[in-house]
Amino acid sequence: MAAYLLVLIAYLLGSVPTGYILGSLAGVDVRKAGSGNVGATNVARVAGKRPGIFTLIADVAKGFVPVIIAIHLNFSPLATACVGIAAFLGHLYPVFLRFKGGKGVATALGILLALAPWVTLGLIVVFAAVLLAARAVSLSSMIAAAVAPLVLWLSSHPPTYVWMSFLIAVMIVVRHRENIQRLLSGTEPKLGAANSR
Repeated sequence: MAAYLLVLIAYLLGSVPTGYILGSLAGVDVRKAGSGNVGATNVARVAGKRPGIFTLIADVAKGFVPVIIAIHLNFSPLATACVGIAAFLGHLYPVFLRFKGGKGVATALGILLALAPWVTLGLIVVFAAVLLAARAVSLSSMIAAAVAPLVLWLSSHPPTYVWMSFLIAVMIVVRHRENIQRLLSGTEPKLGAANSR
């Protein structure tokens, strides 16, 4: 019963539209500006760096908090993974925004940070290296997400966590399909660009 309750709480927590709220406080409806995404990158571009940073922190916390609670309650790997996926799906399909949410990268970061902090540190390094080379947040996010299942497997984490990270990686890539098209056409905004499509 506790696991089912925490899964529900994780989904509702993930559904909290932090980017939309912080954008609104800055006088911007982030759904109608830039890329239209409620994630930290678009919030930073259209509402300012400070709302963007706060959005990033809040979105990471949406994944981290319920998963770390599940770990401290000694939930099984399967139950813990379900809590993480619920938080992730809450961010992608938030009940408070008619199921139109973000791309899930920051929330996935929070989930992995709770499950495997050293692995997550390595993934952050991968993200940063790709970002420095390509200056495209979307590409950096997708590569880091794609590498996560392999690193979790190589570091002998439970298979359930490996499969969870694989599912999350697939969904992150799917949510970036428009970015992929722009990357292929050479029109994807680079880091530091003032505007985003």
